[in-house]
Amino acid sequence: MTRFIDFPSMSRLVRLVGAAHLLGELADALHDDFLRWPEFDKSARVASHSRLGVIELMPVADARRFAFKYVNGHPANTARALPTVMAFGALADTDTGYPVLLSELTLATALRTAATSLMAARALARPGARRMALIGNGAQSEFQALAFHAHLGIEEIVVFDLDAGASDKLARNLAGWPGLRVLRAASAAEALRGCDIVTTITADKARATILTPAMIEPGMHINAVGGDCPGKTELHPQVLRDSRVFVEFEPQTRVEGEIQQLPADFPVIELWRVLRGELAGREHGSQVTVFDSVGFALEDFTTLHVLLERAVRHQIGQDIELVPPAEHPKDLFRHALGGRGQGSGRRAA
Repeated sequence: MTRFIDFPSMSRLVRLVGAAHLLGELADALHDDFLRWPEFDKSARVASHSRLGVIELMPVADARRFAFKYVNGHPANTARALPTVMAFGALADTDTGYPVLLSELTLATALRTAATSLMAARALARPGARRMALIGNGAQSEFQALAFHAHLGIEEIVVFDLDAGASDKLARNLAGWPGLRVLRAASAAEALRGCDIVTTITADKARATILTPAMIEPGMHINAVGGDCPGKTELHPQVLRDSRVFVEFEPQTRVEGEIQQLPADFPVIELWRVLRGELAGREHGSQVTVFDSVGFALEDFTTLHVLLERAVRHQIGQDIELVPPAEHPKDLFRHALGGRGQGSGRRAA
């Protein structure tokens, strides 16, 4: 049987475990899997681009399990009462191909993206970071805020979005969260002043310049999340040139990330090498670090494993017959015969 987790079931699971706790659990599990980076069969995602958005398939596997995610990115969807990002994914046994999990990943993607940002910031941000700017206050913004507050010690978040309603929503959702102050800024430049960490998570499919060199202060860690497909960026190229830049899977980020603006030989460091101690992360306190995050399939692999374990433990979701039952594995046609059974074997006259 295949465990199936639909959106209501995922929502129940997150509420049961607690979003803050699950974010920390995912960040720890991601760290463990990034340490196993060489063990995975990896490839850049397959993307189908249209005028209004993109649809992507993201596969990855190790010796035990294969995972993939279907995900879209359509910034204009909100005008149609649809989410900008919608996703689902599957986890299967590598040896047999049997699907063990089919799950919604829209809510889960917001969690895993924030958990990945947290994992990177733990390795790259200055110790003692307390103030964070959050530029772009859409569907994933609260998860970023909660991850950095609950697990990195961020006490003050300064928010800005061209859509004031998005900032209203974020402030409302985080109102009264213990130990967290949410401040509104009139511009991105104002939001960045005095911040240790900056997260950009805007949605427009455009070559935007959300951060310019004049906004950047020594020692900042920039968590660049919104630029995640060809033709979509958030940082001025000089911000990248003046920083130490880290990526997930370099072949994918060269095409989709902020570094698509720069020559192919611009130096970047894959994050797993820092986590394994092979290369340094931040070299000194005044250095500016950038995590050019586009989202990679390994993060969904990890998330699906955590969700499967939690769903079984808490009896969330249901078991479904996604594939034929095990008896008579060579006789698939019998399932198309309905009430006729397998027939009498007699030929028509």
